[in-house]
Amino acid sequence: MSYLEYRVTTVPHGLRKVLHFNWGLLLLLAAVAGFGFLMLYSVSGGNIDRWSAPQMQRFGLGLVLMMIVAFVPIWFWRNMSVLAYGVSMLLLVLVEFMGATGMGATRWIDLGFMRLQPSELTKITLVMALAAYYDWLDIRKVSHPFQVLLPLILIALPMALVLRQPDLGTALLLAMGGGAVMWLAGVHWLYFAMVMLAGVGTVGAVMASRGTPWQLIKDYQFRRIDTFLDPSTDPLGAGYHITQSKIALGSGGWTGRGFMQGTQSRLNFLPEKHTDFIFTTLAEEFGFLGGISLLSLYALIILFCFASGLRNRDRFASLLTLGIASAFFLFFAVNMSMVMGLAPVVGVPLPLVSFGGSAMLVLMIAFGLVQSAHIHRPRQGGR
Repeated sequence: MSYLEYRVTTVPHGLRKVLHFNWGLLLLLAAVAGFGFLMLYSVSGGNIDRWSAPQMQRFGLGLVLMMIVAFVPIWFWRNMSVLAYGVSMLLLVLVEFMGATGMGATRWIDLGFMRLQPSELTKITLVMALAAYYDWLDIRKVSHPFQVLLPLILIALPMALVLRQPDLGTALLLAMGGGAVMWLAGVHWLYFAMVMLAGVGTVGAVMASRGTPWQLIKDYQFRRIDTFLDPSTDPLGAGYHITQSKIALGSGGWTGRGFMQGTQSRLNFLPEKHTDFIFTTLAEEFGFLGGISLLSLYALIILFCFASGLRNRDRFASLLTLGIASAFFLFFAVNMSMVMGLAPVVGVPLPLVSFGGSAMLVLMIAFGLVQSAHIHRPRQGGR
């Protein structure tokens, strides 16, 4: 045992947890959130109280929640996984009966001091439940047809409830996030090939249902597909968002127009500039260099999580960390693809940057789980 290792093992248990805390990951999260504060200040025209200050308060609360979650032993969160999934499902059911409606969708529960979006919570509790299931299951049985059925049910139930809100983007993220955990757990690739074939068939059925009594998705969702394929067909209607987004992205060039100098956001050409399309404001004001800087921070967060997860010898903790990292990747990848015109507009916020309470707090709790797995992972000599 080295001198440094000896010193770590002789410090009090509580202080040892602080020493094992992944401070690099925390700094990266703060840096990404800082991008968000800066851009929210910009799109509000220099009014810090409108969006930036509330976002700072939420991030501060999120930090407290992350610390609390982080210092609780990971075995506790393993035992709570099924309950957490059940609570999130109950909240999704409550949205059906007492949900608050906004912009044509019923996705929130009004708590008075904030509006909670249960589908955001479900993105994480689903990963927890699947990680706990595969931790319990014999690794030799992960690809048995019967053992694959339960995870599919766990994924399909929240997807069905979220699609009723309707929220196609979150439903797709639930499917992809759950599928990522199944892949990481070692489920055979043939199952994923079958799902992809079924997906192609579903897309065909959805397109064939258009204009029929059994139409499978809403008219506005069909318009989003049309806009994705050819935004110029309705540049002032359904194609307006993506057309203005591309103008903002292109006008930024390499270094951007300068802070608070973006014409698309300052002149209100860009809709949802503080939520789903905030990345285009960043790209317009700070250019390619600003966009790639944010993307690099995201990549480092993923790298930190994967490095921690792959070194963790606890199967639940490892799957949980890798699953949350995969879900986080999907969040920003889908948003950036959407605003660049590489994917249909499905209303997915940019993590830690877009204005929003539920998404911010849930993500900070999720990274608290990652920290808990990191702090309490089995170490040589019991450190």
